[in-house]
Amino acid sequence: MDVKVKKQNSDGMVRLETQGIIKEILINEDFANPGKESVSLCFRGKNSSGIVTLSTQEVEFLASKIKPNLHLIKKSKVIISPKE
Repeated sequence: MDVKVKKQNSDGMVRLETQGIIKEILINEDFANPGKESVSLCFRGKNSSGIVTLSTQEVEFLASKIKPNLHLIKKSKVIISPKE
């Protein structure tokens, strides 16, 4: 997983890029507020780690955009040409 973040602070624009693998996916439920559920993606890299939290609406949006094109990923083939 690659993460790229831009943030404005007093010095100007700060950019952060990191890589890692998703280690855990947490589904956070709130019984008192049923509309406040979320999904957290926990990742860890060599020198970084973090949590990306998505609302249920964001997860549904991602699923609706990815699902129609998922068959393209499954049927793709990587062809490696020999180096000359």
